[in-house]
Amino acid sequence: MNTLFDKIWDKHVVQVVADGPTQLYIDRLYCHEVTSPQAFAGMRERGLKIFRPDHIFCMPDHNIPTHDQDKPIEDPIGRKQVDTLDKNCAEFGVTEFKMNTKDNGIIHVVGPEKGLSLPGMTIVCGDSHTSTHGAMGAVAFGIGTSEVEMVMASQCILQSKPKSMRINVNGKLKPGVVAKDVALYIMSKLTTSGATGYFVEYAGQVVRDMSMEGRLTLCNLSIEMGARGGFVAPDETTFEYIKGREYAPKGEEWDKAVAYWKTLKSGDDAVFDKELNFDAADIEPRITYGTNPGMGIGINGNVPTLDEIDENEQAGFKMSLKYMGFEPGEKLLGHPIDYVFLGACTNGRIEDFRAFASIVKGKQKAEGVTAWLVPGSWAVDKQIREEGIDKIVEAAGFEIRQPGCSACLAMNDDKIPAGKYSVSTSNRNFEGRQGPGSRTILASPLVAAASAITGKITDPREFM
Repeated sequence: MNTLFDKIWDKHVVQVVADGPTQLYIDRLYCHEVTSPQAFAGMRERGLKIFRPDHIFCMPDHNIPTHDQDKPIEDPIGRKQVDTLDKNCAEFGVTEFKMNTKDNGIIHVVGPEKGLSLPGMTIVCGDSHTSTHGAMGAVAFGIGTSEVEMVMASQCILQSKPKSMRINVNGKLKPGVVAKDVALYIMSKLTTSGATGYFVEYAGQVVRDMSMEGRLTLCNLSIEMGARGGFVAPDETTFEYIKGREYAPKGEEWDKAVAYWKTLKSGDDAVFDKELNFDAADIEPRITYGTNPGMGIGINGNVPTLDEIDENEQAGFKMSLKYMGFEPGEKLLGHPIDYVFLGACTNGRIEDFRAFASIVKGKQKAEGVTAWLVPGSWAVDKQIREEGIDKIVEAAGFEIRQPGCSACLAMNDDKIPAGKYSVSTSNRNFEGRQGPGSRTILASPLVAAASAITGKITDPREFM
């Protein structure tokens, strides 16, 4: 085997249960306000203390508003979840990055930027997009609430070992094509179930050339093709990103850590259960047309016709198009839109805001388009202001909101109204994901920016 996944997994095995799962040691548990209350309650009911509180970091992100964060949350359920997390962290002695503090943000943005997510780690959170942290060269995956409690109590989890897959993306990306397009392209080829049961290693020239922000976007979307998680072998790009961050090793410890991290790669003789190759030349800016992230096309392409869809999937395809208000064979370039959302744990990092600003600089937001630009953390917000990106986007008619999950999912005030079209940099376009009856078109920050200026689905290369 000799894959990187095997190396990290095997190093964390505590014991293998005969004809059962593996007891796996977990280096880092992240918690947010939505999936942790029952786990804390279970610990309390059993009279247990948290086994290793210094390995656990919590923050609210799903429910927090992206304006007036210094005021109480209006929604009673959201307010209760955030208040409960505050109380639980205080009671159990766990570090919490509270709402409206400089350390807060979306958990999957804050973990890497603070140097809490490191190569070779096993990382879990009660959230499917935990796969994001795989960009650091870690085995990171989402778990259920009962498993969150298991990690709190023992710092271990019972888990069956997934199969391994390597996805190579070779060549050089064309101008205007970014990590989000690569992820949407792979998903359209594999479908939303094509990687079920696998842990994916991303490799090839395109992945090596990607910034850490790009890799975080790519790994974030692994779950959307059914994978248990996705990761990238650590390299100089990784080490450079981590160095000097708040929780990163320092001094001699840093040198030791890097020496170990350099061993974290699949061997030349590594055998994967499945291996796929894609060519960068085939990827253009992309958008989705349906109600799952695998239903995507190149921005200049057409919605598939019925005869291009497998007979067993035609009923679902028709329902999807009916919901979205699209027709088979329709070209979506130029289709009017109502909302644009830049943010989420997929595209809420500084590089995403730089990309958005590069398109809108010197132009004006289209009348009739509502745009929500939401940093993934207060650290990103600070960088936006230090670099003057806020001035560029404000001059173009946009505003920077306060950090949070925002319009990625309808759990806070930022909801897309029924029937309205949203070009979104988030990770899911399910029915009602951004608000009951909302219609989501997933895209990159560049496509979102171009569409915000014109008020319709637009190829960003027109502005480059």
